[in-house]
Amino acid sequence: MIEVVRIPVLSDNYVWLMHDDVSGETVVIDPAVADPVLAVAQARGWTIGQIWNTHWHGDHVGGNAAIKAAAEAWGGCVITGPAAEAAKIGTLDRMVGEGDAVRIGSHVATVMEVPAHTAGHIAYHLADDAILFVGDTLFAMGCGRLFEGTAAQMFDNMARLGALPGETSVYCAHEYTLSNGRFAVTVEPDNDALAARVVAVEAARARGEATVPTTIALERDTNIFMRARDVAQLAQRRAAKDAA
Repeated sequence: MIEVVRIPVLSDNYVWLMHDDVSGETVVIDPAVADPVLAVAQARGWTIGQIWNTHWHGDHVGGNAAIKAAAEAWGGCVITGPAAEAAKIGTLDRMVGEGDAVRIGSHVATVMEVPAHTAGHIAYHLADDAILFVGDTLFAMGCGRLFEGTAAQMFDNMARLGALPGETSVYCAHEYTLSNGRFAVTVEPDNDALAARVVAVEAARARGEATVPTTIALERDTNIFMRARDVAQLAQRRAAKDAA
């Protein structure tokens, strides 16, 4: 059985800790910082043997070195990340790209290249477990800013991710849902599913609750970037959100 634990850090980041009960292996996905991650692992009696990075930004790799150093006490830690960004992530042990496989116990994640937010951004898809770690490519009702890529790339990403099974749980790296939703309803004011979701998100945030993971099915219905009809419309929506 796979268990995924959400660890809130910094102002709005989520680090994900994934544990396989059968093998006893534990993976950290996109550790912005180390101490809260190590504390959660220790409290659960888990030893971290891997880190998976989706892209090079500091709030996704900042904890790599300290976690790796701590892991020496229990046998070491292998850090995996995008080959295209290896020059920017000095802590990588294994560089991966499209179609490569990484494993936690008997569970296999396939690497998907999803450039746009950064030039070498990747995602990890555990198809048999219906789990997807997307970093900053796909958010609940949103997508990542186009820092190093193009609207065409992001449009392709949205189409590709949107084609995954609807029950796929999407683990993104930020709590941006409320701001994304409030913007989205101005773009699609007649989308009843979107309006209802924003009301639910507002209530959840008022209670101090997290709103991720999301699902592919939810995003198909309420994500204005995944729902964009073409590249031009996605680009216009992304520019408007950036200016909001």
